[in-house]
Amino acid sequence: MLVPMLRTFFMIILILFIATHAYARERHAVVADSATGCPLSDVVVFDLHGKYIGTCESDGALPFIYSDEYPVTVRLMGYEERNIPVATTDTIFMKEQILELPEFVVESREHRVLHMLAYVREYSTLSTYSDTIFMFREKMVDYMLPSDNKVRFNGWNNPRILTSKSYYRFTNSLGLDSVSDCCNQHFSWADWVGIPPTALVPAALTSLAEGTDSVRGRYGAKEVWKKNDNRITLDVNVINDATSRRWVPNLSLFFRDGIDFEQFKIRFHFDNVISGVIAPIDLCAYSFNIESNGRGRGMFMFNRVDEPFFVSTYAEVYVVDKEFITVKEAKQWDSKKLASDDIAIYEPAEAPELQEPIHASSG
Repeated sequence: MLVPMLRTFFMIILILFIATHAYARERHAVVADSATGCPLSDVVVFDLHGKYIGTCESDGALPFIYSDEYPVTVRLMGYEERNIPVATTDTIFMKEQILELPEFVVESREHRVLHMLAYVREYSTLSTYSDTIFMFREKMVDYMLPSDNKVRFNGWNNPRILTSKSYYRFTNSLGLDSVSDCCNQHFSWADWVGIPPTALVPAALTSLAEGTDSVRGRYGAKEVWKKNDNRITLDVNVINDATSRRWVPNLSLFFRDGIDFEQFKIRFHFDNVISGVIAPIDLCAYSFNIESNGRGRGMFMFNRVDEPFFVSTYAEVYVVDKEFITVKEAKQWDSKKLASDDIAIYEPAEAPELQEPIHASSG
């Protein structure tokens, strides 16, 4: 009697192993660099509706994707995006894309404030166990950065919105959808991630034309630096180590309030770096991916008071113009009452084409 029972037990274990192995193999297509063949982590995946559904793992493996979510789009700033029409186990290669600085006016003794204009594209989701709000937004923003501490003007390094257009999709527990261009819930993280501070390039890279260096934190690599001639890409895992919060100083209150960030990663692109220092003037683009339990500080009430909610934001920021201006001009910009209808949204050539469902809905 014991032998048949053991045989049945081991057969069940074997079937579960085979099923699990097949399942894992089916869902783990890998995204890699077309030039080096190295896996690419943190590649963002969008479903056929243009909705963010996850990121690739550290080994480049795609997240789990339901069959009805295809075709999907994979995107990583600094690479040309790819469309995947159906589920595959093949390696998906992405080709690197060069992001360059726009031309700018050189600083003079009178022009001591750096004014930067940027195009922002963001995808944010607010969800509970029963309801979901998906938002896509395009906007033009600006930043005003004093060149040194002696300038008597504070400026701002968070994006100030000049004009924007939004698309919202509301889904409830019954699967009913509705769309709108406005929403009374402000849940995006995009307005809190701004221009990074000036920082030293790792010494190991300063004498190299090309190379990669990692800075370890408490739970692994907190910074990964990649240098190619005078271009530098910096990937930061903000929640890996408390010292990484220096890259997002305007979010310090949320960290102190104990917000549970499940993911917080930023990718910065710098061009024309000619010394061992990266500075705001060298920044040409950045992207970030944030996932959190809650939003903190009682900023709004969503559904029932005690109902948990989850927020995710993926955004891309492309610097399209920069110039040094006088303090007087900076104060005039600061006091301007900007009419959003007078400012156009300019999509730079480096920004990928919008997914067709997003383009059709938000156009």
